[in-house]
Amino acid sequence: MNKLIAPSILSSDFMNIESEIRMLEKAGADWVHCDIMDGHFVPNLTFGPPIIKKIRKITDLPLDVHLMITNPDETIDWYIDAGADWLSFHIEAAKNPETLLKHIRKRKVKAGLVIKPKTDVSEIKEFLPLCDYVLIMSVEPGFGGQSYISSADDKAIQLVKLKKDLKLPYLIQIDGGINLENIKRIAKLGVEVFVAGSAVFGSEEPIETIKKMKKLIL
Repeated sequence: MNKLIAPSILSSDFMNIESEIRMLEKAGADWVHCDIMDGHFVPNLTFGPPIIKKIRKITDLPLDVHLMITNPDETIDWYIDAGADWLSFHIEAAKNPETLLKHIRKRKVKAGLVIKPKTDVSEIKEFLPLCDYVLIMSVEPGFGGQSYISSADDKAIQLVKLKKDLKLPYLIQIDGGINLENIKRIAKLGVEVFVAGSAVFGSEEPIETIKKMKKLIL
């Protein structure tokens, strides 16, 4: 599978969300990454299923929905029904990760686990056979525009090794502080999906930025 760019609309202009999505399509973005924050699990509040549903109507690009919420077990179907194609939740927030991963996949949606910078890869090892992807947070979740935390490199290396040793097909995704200066190096670690927010939407030429990123991760 080719390596993918999944721009995070957390950094986009929500007053002009349709034009922002059209820009992503024109640039060749692979997924649209949607950060859901509830103001409890993380100290910020973004949007919920109604916005996902509206974005679903705008584009055919896969919607990659990252839940930063305290109650994924109770609300997961809201996001599936709204149109998520890829759906990840934090191991730190889930009451029953195994049941939740199985349920997402039963609903014909790709299921993923997320780990924060201080969470060890060992905490998700037993659930990896049920994961279509694993999201490494390379910043503390909650806000855009933060700098990349270098310990994420070790997590990527560990997940690449586990993927090989266990003969599993999950994708390795990374989110936080990804930019033109570090994306090539991180790609060489074995990361396959790159979430970029500020580096894309804060760029003077976001289309060119996405195109450059895609070339750098080849």
